[in-house]
Amino acid sequence: MKRTMLLAIAAATLAGNALAEAPAGKGDPIKGKQIAETICAACHGADGNSVAAANPVLAGQSPAYLVAQLQAFKAGKRNNPTMLGMASTLSPGDMQNVAAWFGSQKPKAREASDKTQLELGKKIYRVGNPVTRVPACMACHGPAGAGLPDQYPRVGSQHAGYVAKQLADFKAGTDRKNPTMYDIANRLSDAEMKAVADYISGLR
Repeated sequence: MKRTMLLAIAAATLAGNALAEAPAGKGDPIKGKQIAETICAACHGADGNSVAAANPVLAGQSPAYLVAQLQAFKAGKRNNPTMLGMASTLSPGDMQNVAAWFGSQKPKAREASDKTQLELGKKIYRVGNPVTRVPACMACHGPAGAGLPDQYPRVGSQHAGYVAKQLADFKAGTDRKNPTMYDIANRLSDAEMKAVADYISGLR
């Protein structure tokens, strides 16, 4: 219990630090729509509902979280050559605008691809694994995967393949560098990561 609380506190601190870089103020979703249609649509869809599992769903995501990620890509803190190229063309105002557009869109309902693992995925998401000291995912991302705006990202209705890839990246410490998620991911087995990713995909 004590370790779970410490992880939650650490996650809150890390989230605050990551989002502190996002410029204050609200973006203009109408201007953001124009950016989305010309720059982002090919990978993420004009409304943020990507078709390919390799590309994250951005619809309904917290604008502050999206801005923080764009800043991280532009600064090279997240290692992704494609997103570095895309984010480098955006001004701070552009980032606010496109984040406002995607944040105002509705994510499409999705079903788990492997329903045989739903019970395991549900257990990890809602309860965690006391044996390996994995905290419940919903402690930060909410019961329905909606996240906590400006603190933790929305994960519900996300592609299962993308979620599994991010957990693997956290575990490997490659593109995603987050000490808390690194610790959690390293306590998850490959089977648990796949199961919880499938469960998250069906949340809405």
